[in-house]
Amino acid sequence: MNYRHIYHAGNFADVLKHAVLSRLIAYMQKKDKAFRMLDTHAGIGLYDLSSEEAQKTGEWRDGIGRLMEADLPPRAAELLDPYVSAIRALNPGADLTLYPGSPKLARMLFRPQDRLSAMELHSDDYNRLSRLFEGDYQVRVTELDGWLALGAHLPPKEKRGIVLVDPPFEEEGEYAHLASGLAGAHRRFPGGTYCLWYPLKKGAPIKDFHQALQDLNIPKMLCVELTVCSDRETTGLNGSGLVIVNPPFTLKDEMHVVLPVLKEAMARDRFASQRAFWLRGEDVDQDSADA
Repeated sequence: MNYRHIYHAGNFADVLKHAVLSRLIAYMQKKDKAFRMLDTHAGIGLYDLSSEEAQKTGEWRDGIGRLMEADLPPRAAELLDPYVSAIRALNPGADLTLYPGSPKLARMLFRPQDRLSAMELHSDDYNRLSRLFEGDYQVRVTELDGWLALGAHLPPKEKRGIVLVDPPFEEEGEYAHLASGLAGAHRRFPGGTYCLWYPLKKGAPIKDFHQALQDLNIPKMLCVELTVCSDRETTGLNGSGLVIVNPPFTLKDEMHVVLPVLKEAMARDRFASQRAFWLRGEDVDQDSADA
């Protein structure tokens, strides 16, 4: 397993994922009661965009770099404010040099009663993540395969929570693994809010993946997708998606505000698109992508 997120930190896929995650956290915090976030593939937590690795790909420049320079419409700016404000807090100067992974972003948005369980399998990355949160009583870092965490760490004692599953997709069968992992986790913790990330690229079995999720008969599943360019010109990632199980009832409408703004800010060609639609529940719509 050779994946290292430093090469991709702050790219358009991170922007989509973290924009949605910040909305899920904001919704959880509408109630005073504590919640726990389980991050199954946590990484190192904080990324240096000036590092050799990040500079080599420069993916952040077309992701968070573009968003931070964009003139956001008022409603979109309001919805994105928790996320954008966290980025600014890490980068008080003129240059964008630090980007938070999901565990760091979540921790920055937490109240005193909220908790984080962060799982990381790679020993080096686990050690760095542990050092980042050393002495922080709100965070527990565990060296563990994230897929196992879906069984061992659910349900949380708080009985309220967000489960972020963001695998690297470097092995065959990850789409099927994601669907089966959700099935088992949902049986243990049916009331949890799950956020599952997946890549969009040429040849990806998205239709089969969506069907596998629908076949689980979980009552409410919202799908959010963003593509930044045509897959004809690239062999790599041209888009990404999130499946949110038990989403806030406001989330789809919020995404109809946020997604067009993200697409406009980060589009690389005229084939960029976005959509938010129900896989299960509500009206079970099939919104067409916005070209």
